[in-house]
Parts: sequence; C-alpha cells; structure tokens
Amino acid sequence: MIFPCILSGGIGSRLWPLSRKDRPKQFLPIFDGESLFQKTLNRVAGDAFADPIVIGNHDHRFLIGEQLAEAGRSASAILLEPMGRNTAAPAAMAALLAAEQNPDALVLLLPSDHMIAREEQFLEAVARAVPAAEAGRIVTFGITPQEPNTGYGYIRLEQGTDPVRDVAAFVEKPDAERAKAFLADGNYVWNAGIFLYSAKAMIAAFEAHQPELMADIRTALETRSADLDFIRMDPEAFARIGNISIDYAIMERATGIACVPMAPGWDDLGSWSAIWGVLNKDADGNSGLGDTRFLNSENCLAYADEGLVSVIGLSDVLVISTRDSVLVAHKDKAQDVKKIVEALEKEGRREADAHPRSYRPWGWTERINAGDRFSVQSMMIKPGKGLTLQSHLHRAEHWVVVSGTVEVTIDGKAEYLTENQSAYVPLGARHKLFNPGKIPVRMIEVQSGTYLDEDDIQRHG
Repeated sequence: MIFPCILSGGIGSRLWPLSRKDRPKQFLPIFDGESLFQKTLNRVAGDAFADPIVIGNHDHRFLIGEQLAEAGRSASAILLEPMGRNTAAPAAMAALLAAEQNPDALVLLLPSDHMIAREEQFLEAVARAVPAAEAGRIVTFGITPQEPNTGYGYIRLEQGTDPVRDVAAFVEKPDAERAKAFLADGNYVWNAGIFLYSAKAMIAAFEAHQPELMADIRTALETRSADLDFIRMDPEAFARIGNISIDYAIMERATGIACVPMAPGWDDLGSWSAIWGVLNKDADGNSGLGDTRFLNSENCLAYADEGLVSVIGLSDVLVISTRDSVLVAHKDKAQDVKKIVEALEKEGRREADAHPRSYRPWGWTERINAGDRFSVQSMMIKPGKGLTLQSHLHRAEHWVVVSGTVEVTIDGKAEYLTENQSAYVPLGARHKLFNPGKIPVRMIEVQSGTYLDEDDIQRHG
C-alpha cells in the first residue's frame, strides 16, 4: 500500500490576480470545475493507494477540508504548517507519519499544483518505481524534456535504457545554451519534484545526512494535537525547522538515488502562458474562462471572474479580470507577473494577498466597501452551518437578510429572520448565526467602530 503525501503549501504568485495567498492556484476550480488539488487527490484514488496525507498551510485548512469533501475523499491526516518550510520537512514528516501505521510503508510525495494530462502513464511510472523503493532506494520521477526549458531544474541520468535509471546528479536551472545541450545529450530530464520512497529509507537518509534537521522535525511533530479534522503543531517548535528543499537536504547528498523517466503530459502550470497551453482553444488559438469574447484576435487567454471580458485585435495577450484587479500582459512576459505582486506587497496593498471573497467553514464573506470606521460585506451561510457564539470589543454590526432564513441569537435571545428583515448587534453583545434551512442564506453585514479587523473576535465556546 502506498501512502500519497500531497503538498499543498504553495502560493503561485505568477498566476496573480486569481492566485493569492488566501486562495492559491492549487485550489482554483478552473479545470472543468475541478482544482489542481482535487485532480491530484483523484489521481491517487485507486486500490494501490491509502487515504492521502495532506500537508498544507494552516490558513488554507478550510479550503483543504472543503475540497476534500467536494471530491468525496477523506485524508488519513491533514497536517497544518504554521509557516512555510519548503519540501524537506514535509518529506520527513510524511515518512514518520506513515511509519507509525506501517514501518514498511511506501510514501509517494507529490505537489498539489501540477497538471498531468495522461494519468495512466503516470500511474504506470509509479508502478515501475515500486520495486526499487521497496528495495530501499529513493526514487524520483523525471519528465522527458520536449524543449530546452530554462525554468526547471534538471536531473542527469547515468547511461542506459532501463525503466528505472541511476541518478548521476541534480542540476540547477540552466541558461538557454546549457538547456539546449541538455536536450541534445538525451540523458537529462526535468525535475518534477515527485518522489517515491519507503518510510524507513527516508528516515534513515535524514538521520544520516541531516541529523539536526531531523531532530527539529521530530520535536515539532511530537507537539502535534488534533483540532477538528486537522493536526496542528506548536508554532515555536515548527519555526526552528530549517527552510530547505528535499533536493538540497537529501537528494544531492544521498547515494543510490533512482529515477523513472516519464512523459505523462506534465506541466507545473507556473504562469498564465502555461495555463493557456493546457486549455482548449478555438480555431484562432484563443482560450476563454468565464464570460469571454474574442474578435480578430489569436493565441490569447481571457479570464472573467464576473462580468464580460472582450479581446479585440490582439495576439498573444493575457487578460485576467477578477472582482478587484485586472491583469493585461503579453504572453512572453507572463513570468514578470511575480514582480507586480512583489511591488504590491511593498506598498502594503491588500490585492497582493487577499481576494475580496474569504472562505469559511460555514460559507464565505465578500468585501463590498470599507472606510476608516465602517466595512460592508456580503455573506453566505451554508445550510446546517453557522457562526459560533462571539462578541466584539470595538465594533457593532447590522445584518440584513437578502434571501433564506437565518436563526439569530443576540445575548441569549433567538429569533428567525427572513428576506428583508434585519438585526442590530451592539458592541460587546454575544451573538451567533445559524442556517436551519435547506438553501444558502445571503446577508449584507455592515460593521461600524474604531477597529474592524478580524482579530477583534472573542469566542465563547
């Protein structure tokens, strides 16, 4: 039995403005209604696989839980990272968690934000790697290159034609000339960041090559505690773990590393031009997501979060429109989107990190307008869900029900409100909301006060 470990901590800033810290690219449902995270879940849903271990950022816990439920999948563990620590720590933690269930377990470590078009070929490659992993080798998967790409790290393979090859070296991202030489050589593959290993072998590799790092990882994992469906770790203990990739920590140090070359239609979708490359296109090479139109244009990508986006008389252009931001760029400059995000972060702009819509376990809120002493937002509460009992020290709230029926409790007094009815929550009042019906509740909330940030919440059970 193989334990998939799905890494879900990335941000994908080159896919801004759709991908942001509070809802990164792996959770965007832009591929026939599925997200890359869900596609990854379904990719490892066969009889050969156990329920996955998911390792992700604590800020994304509700997205992880919601998308697992939408995919009809359950996780053997959802381990929340208090902060990002690259890929070495998750690789070791996955080995330690799998070993608790079966010391001989195999772990398939894979990112949650990659596209694999030919999944059967990927699964065949995993099956070819199993004997080597069972024999104690750490196996990586290399993508047979189709072009001299400078955006990927490479793996140099020893000469041979076996389905499982010995690794000679891991190579950093090359310049254009070296990439052309790698392609001509024929013994180089792209490093996909996917690994298969036995829990015992990975634990032994960390003990041999990164003993201090492994000690910090064990210490952090020992602090874990359950919180609903999630596993949390002490932030201070976790912060002591080194921020290092599995390639630097282990792969470039260990011996006997193996590689399975494969060509399953893989793409890490690291830019909007890459997204355009995998989408269906019209006769002129245009791809549209949402309500989009093209006229006398070719090889363009348009995305409309809401409203209509029209592209006229342009070639090789990206137009990405969300509720609060619009990106227009030439496809050749798709990698530079990250520079815009970095500039916005320096300016302290909210658009760099957060969408207007914030998802919660009970539904979502969406910012409409805000000032120094007020904030207006739309709310949706799912059937059978609600907000827990809470109060605020610095703000009052006024709710207006737009549709549905909601149970409102203020200082112990409960009543039902329906369309066009409202309630006022004074500063300091204990209050909660619950949707007892079978349809979502839609509301408008107006907050007013001297401090309106989300941390002005006191919870009362």
